[in-house]
Amino acid sequence: MSKTLVLLTAAAALLAGCTQNIQPTEMDRALIGAGAGAVIADISGKSVAKGAAIGAAGGALCDDVRLCQ
Repeated sequence: MSKTLVLLTAAAALLAGCTQNIQPTEMDRALIGAGAGAVIADISGKSVAKGAAIGAAGGALCDDVRLCQ
């Protein structure tokens, strides 16, 4: 996977994992991030599984880096 795709997928997953006013759990953010990562990877013609994995990690960890609170 190219570095640009990894960065774009991670950024989209982090932003997708940020949901306001519903207090999502780690699992909620991971699922949202996985969906966003899979869509971005599919659109760019890359591995959907890898995109979903990167997105899930980004979504689950977005609150740990204080990006979404």
